[in-house]
Amino acid sequence: MRFSVDLQEAEADPGRSPTPKREEVEWVPLQNHPVFFPATGPVRDPTAARPLRNLLAWDGASRLYFWDSDKLCLHQISIRLGEPDPTSVLAASPSKVLQADVNPDFAVQKISINRNGSALLLSGSGGLCVMYLYGRTSNKDNATICRTVTVGSQIYLSGSNIIRILQVSWHPNSDTHLGILSSDSVFRIFDLSSDLIQPEQEYYLQPVQPGRSRNATSICPVDFSFGSDHLWDLFSVFILFNDGSVYILCPVIPFGSSAYKWESIVEIYNDAQTFGLKSSNSVAVSNSNLAISWLEATFPAIADQETEGSDLYVLRAHPYALFDASLSLQGPLRKVCRDEDEEGSAFRGAECEGGAVSFLYNLVVKDSIMVTAWSGGQLQIDALADEIQPVWNVGSPPRLRVDSNDHIRGLAMICEPTPGKVSPVKLNQPLDSTLWLGHPPPLLRLAIVDLALPRKTKGGSLIMMFIDPLMLERIFTLHDGGIDSIVLHYLPFTNQISGKTETMRTPSVHPVLSTCQGEISSQAPLSGFVSLSDSFGCSWIVGVTGSRECIMLEMKTWNLLLPLQVDMEGKSLGLEEPKEKDMPDMISKELLVGPKVVLVPQTSPNVRSVSADSIEGRSMLHDYFKLFHENYVEYAHKVSFELKHHEPLLKKIIDDQHARLRDAQQKLLQVEEKQSKLENRIDSAIQLHNGLEERLKRLRKLPGPHKKPLSRAEREFKSELDLFSGVELDALHSSVNALTARLRRHAQSPKGNTSNQQRLISRRKDPVEESQVSQLKSSLEKLSLINSVNSKKVKLVESALRSLESSRS
Repeated sequence: MRFSVDLQEAEADPGRSPTPKREEVEWVPLQNHPVFFPATGPVRDPTAARPLRNLLAWDGASRLYFWDSDKLCLHQISIRLGEPDPTSVLAASPSKVLQADVNPDFAVQKISINRNGSALLLSGSGGLCVMYLYGRTSNKDNATICRTVTVGSQIYLSGSNIIRILQVSWHPNSDTHLGILSSDSVFRIFDLSSDLIQPEQEYYLQPVQPGRSRNATSICPVDFSFGSDHLWDLFSVFILFNDGSVYILCPVIPFGSSAYKWESIVEIYNDAQTFGLKSSNSVAVSNSNLAISWLEATFPAIADQETEGSDLYVLRAHPYALFDASLSLQGPLRKVCRDEDEEGSAFRGAECEGGAVSFLYNLVVKDSIMVTAWSGGQLQIDALADEIQPVWNVGSPPRLRVDSNDHIRGLAMICEPTPGKVSPVKLNQPLDSTLWLGHPPPLLRLAIVDLALPRKTKGGSLIMMFIDPLMLERIFTLHDGGIDSIVLHYLPFTNQISGKTETMRTPSVHPVLSTCQGEISSQAPLSGFVSLSDSFGCSWIVGVTGSRECIMLEMKTWNLLLPLQVDMEGKSLGLEEPKEKDMPDMISKELLVGPKVVLVPQTSPNVRSVSADSIEGRSMLHDYFKLFHENYVEYAHKVSFELKHHEPLLKKIIDDQHARLRDAQQKLLQVEEKQSKLENRIDSAIQLHNGLEERLKRLRKLPGPHKKPLSRAEREFKSELDLFSGVELDALHSSVNALTARLRRHAQSPKGNTSNQQRLISRRKDPVEESQVSQLKSSLEKLSLINSVNSKKVKLVESALRSLESSRS
């Protein structure tokens, strides 16, 4: 149970943010905190904001942060988990108010805090900034003014530049590094401790190789996620594109980050030496040599094995990059196929609808779980069937930025897939045969979960996913319909290591919070979500609605992963027990059995000759009377007592039945009153149905329905055209805008102009390049001629189709 330490901060450091005095602090339930009550003044429509927002963040200890989009300030709330009882959470009132020294000029859609809780990220599609929560601050209007800096202002916020920020995230092994994925298909890493304008690393993503035709949707990234502490996953970045394809960049590491365990680095180092260098395949030997050289240069301590066993537990990453190779964009990841019929669907799930909208990477013990959310409301859950390995494209050198001491300060490279066709992996194929060959790891399809979201417009549904910090097998989804909980019961490698032999079980889906009204749901009803947990195994979720109402729920964790056990022999007992408990016995079983059987005492044969007035006769009569009194008279008294005792209970039951009868009669009267309205609605529906039938008859007479239905090839061509019209034109427009912005920036810099002129002069002096330019010009002219001929042919085909349609009509 964690206690807040905010009460002593003001005395310890006067430069830190002010804390209310001890007597001013009041601990109230979190859902009743004054911050979460509707603010006075004009209330915004919760359906106005289309994108999903998450304005809540938790530092993992005792502080909860909430961004007030109306007042443009940050509330810091101290919390106590599990007090006064394990099901509640207390919050300190009033909360600290943190104000940015420069208010962000964009709509904040997401906030996230770094690993040590010193800085908080404010991000939106129009930009991002970082607010430092500690350090020297000044007071203004009972608020703490925090230093706020803008990241990448020349890239994302430079005049008419239209480069949108798609996703931003803190690196899990650094407190100062940010990963940003933008609409120009570039993944950048910024180091806030060294440079806020120029990125430390840039990776230009080109999933389509030059000379190959593929839908342009593959050049539109959507989301990304960093890997976790498992072999080479630690240095991996997973990138999702809107057609559902997933690619991997490995290795990617922030310069100067120092949160890498010695055991983890040595494990992958020994793996590369054991399985890579000793392989009989030359490709595997080459790839493992590159990986070993990268590890030895990035972590020089592992080259000296004598340091093992010393006090060196954490390693620091040194800046390094291969001078003659760039990272390969591994992918797209394909699932393991059972037969040849599944090879065509190995790329994406056939059950998924729409486009991919978000991605989540989750490490559960030994399984790397990947969850892809689709706009149609489906979740595609996969597990990596093999380990990730680093791959480089030799012959494509990166661009390095060095200082005066020749130390690397930044790098930029073009990442594209390795040339060559990768055959799909089948279940009967041993995975050891593909070690260190540069193949992307295959996927094992675990399940496809349909959240059954209400049907939306053309844009589809947006889904955000979160991991339960206490139980990693549980995933929370935030969407327009509310919050759902998905629990994974089957983990292939974890179950194999633990010795479990249970069969594959589908994940269980539990609706936690619903905001749907029938088939209609308001857009973005929740503006914040966070999952809390303590060291005692208690878990809570906190949500904030669009009207700033707080919802807190306790989540059960101890019995979710237990297997279902059905008692086939005594299954009928479970149905009868509640009835026996709810309805008490009217008469005890002893009374229903009747009086006890009277056993006549043994007497001598001459009993009949004994007179009643004698002493022997009186004693015998006394014995008979005693037996009769003990059995029949006491039984009669018990029956009388039971009947009197159950009289009020019977009266209560009869009164309840009369009340239920009156309620049923009232409901029948209401149904009779509504019957006339229902009859009117049925008549109007029948009239509308008749009108629609008449319209259908008129439409059937038109020449359109008599056309021949499209063939399979025509339907596939039409779907490709729909993709071009819906997504690819927007992607091309964004690419053109990004290129024009880069050209404008390059033209404005005088150094760039002089360097370009010098390059042009040097190129003119080279006769080989002049010949190549002439060949390019001639090929362009040929392409233009072919294009014109093709356009004429298309016009001829269109005219022929029109004439054919007119002849049919």
